[in-house]
Amino acid sequence: MLKKIEVSKLRVGMFVQELCGSWIDTPFWKKSFLLSDPNDIKEIQKSKIREAWIDVSKGLDVLSAQPAAPAVEPAPQPQPSTPAPRVIESVSMDDELGRASLIVNKSKQAVYSMFSEARMGKAVDMGDAQALVEEISDSVMRNPGALIGLARLKTKDDYTYMHSVAVCALMVALSKQLGLNDEQTREAGVAGLLHDIGKMMVPGDILNKPGKLTDEEFISVKEHPAAGHKMLLDAQGVSAISLDVCLHHHEKMDGTGYPDRLKGDEISLYARMGAVCDVYDAITSNRPYKQGWCPAESLRKMAEWSKGHFDEKVFQAFVKSIGIYPVGTLVRLESGRLGVVVEQQVGKSLLMPKVRVFFSIKSMGYIAPELLDLAGPGLQDKIANREDASKWGLKDIDRYWLGDQATPS
Repeated sequence: MLKKIEVSKLRVGMFVQELCGSWIDTPFWKKSFLLSDPNDIKEIQKSKIREAWIDVSKGLDVLSAQPAAPAVEPAPQPQPSTPAPRVIESVSMDDELGRASLIVNKSKQAVYSMFSEARMGKAVDMGDAQALVEEISDSVMRNPGALIGLARLKTKDDYTYMHSVAVCALMVALSKQLGLNDEQTREAGVAGLLHDIGKMMVPGDILNKPGKLTDEEFISVKEHPAAGHKMLLDAQGVSAISLDVCLHHHEKMDGTGYPDRLKGDEISLYARMGAVCDVYDAITSNRPYKQGWCPAESLRKMAEWSKGHFDEKVFQAFVKSIGIYPVGTLVRLESGRLGVVVEQQVGKSLLMPKVRVFFSIKSMGYIAPELLDLAGPGLQDKIANREDASKWGLKDIDRYWLGDQATPS
């Protein structure tokens, strides 16, 4: 039985069904939980949340000197036969970066907790996973470059958890590009979030090994799709799509993938999407055994592998979803300046993103940073090529697109 109460009336022993407010404003990542720590109540009361739904059939009711008010269920909402598509307005990179940063940080904590519980044998709560995916999805719809760009900036220690957040976001962006509907996009996002959960069954010293894996260790890593599939089978409400992507995101179009050596049309659309998103994030991220590649270089490499590894149509849609020069790519302009791609131009050429220039090749020195809209009227400058930061002795170039979200040095 559900009852809506003010957060001032929360007490230990109550079961919170849902906090009334934005997921970002809540101090916890779980949607529903039993209040067992007084400090958790203080955290809720310090937040922007003013009301909460409690389930009095699973926990304590409100203390009151007055006769208890009858429990009230929330009024059922009429369900249309076909849900109207959600309309989310696009915003600029500057407007989205701050919110995307909060979502990324909270998502990392959520995935860490979710995967740690899974390692200990606790079934995944799909309600929690879906709430997380909805926040990530909304950010990607507002401006894909913000959250996808931030999720690429992992440390070696948080790779496994941030990889799940990044693949979720990439799956959402790719779904949008492929014209999938809201429900399909949400399903793809959940599948991306959970695709690597089986890595919780791989020993940490193997996952984080800085050197080359032995044959035995590689076999252990290759068992993670089947291990994850088994873990998800034990959870309630996991869709066939999530199960399929978890098991088959390492399959290749030419049949040389694993675990089932599926080939061509034997691989579902969602598993083909998962394969592209998984590889892109893996090769652009810093790992214990290698530095990540530049986003544009990664796409070039993937295009070389595409024929046997990826579905060509899915890969081309993926490139359109993140750009030929994704956010964070170092480029050389025809004017002889170096800059970092800051934002893709919605509805404009993939060759004309916004770029923040900061270095002159002619003088071999830094210049005052300037934001250029390469698709803007009257601007003649164009991208001549992508560049390797190490070739020019440049470090920490991400600060030129991160803006206020850059970590102070």
